[in-house]
Amino acid sequence: MNISEHITYAEATHSYEAKRLNLKNNPSAYQKANMEILADKVFEPLREWVGGPIKINSFYRSRKLNEAIGGSEKSQHCEGRAMDIDDVYGYKTNAEMFNYIKDNLDFDQLIWEFGNKKNPDWVHVSYVEEDSNRKNVLIAEKINGVTHYRKIS
Repeated sequence: MNISEHITYAEATHSYEAKRLNLKNNPSAYQKANMEILADKVFEPLREWVGGPIKINSFYRSRKLNEAIGGSEKSQHCEGRAMDIDDVYGYKTNAEMFNYIKDNLDFDQLIWEFGNKKNPDWVHVSYVEEDSNRKNVLIAEKINGVTHYRKIS
């Protein structure tokens, strides 16, 4: 069972922390439908542009898993509407993927996650629906050990 052509269900729900804590991380039909939309509208067009695999660090998170890892109470990961992606395969940098999404795809939130001015450590992207996407572009920074989000466009 796949979420899309290049995302397996196992990849989309995988979490070392969930396994370690023996937490279930299974989306409902509603959450899975959201995951399929995000994959269709953002991931698959991005992957085609990248020309090879993209690592998914985090996609769906159950509420219990999200709480266990200290995620936001409003995390779109819990709705199946957000994913964290990372270039570990060398096709495009995280910065290149971030800019491609920003300039070419529809999204709700796009976050440059930490890193430096040249490249984020990973990219967070979410998708709600065409008429509801806010196109928020943010940068996540640690200031005195606390994560802050600053709007950059």
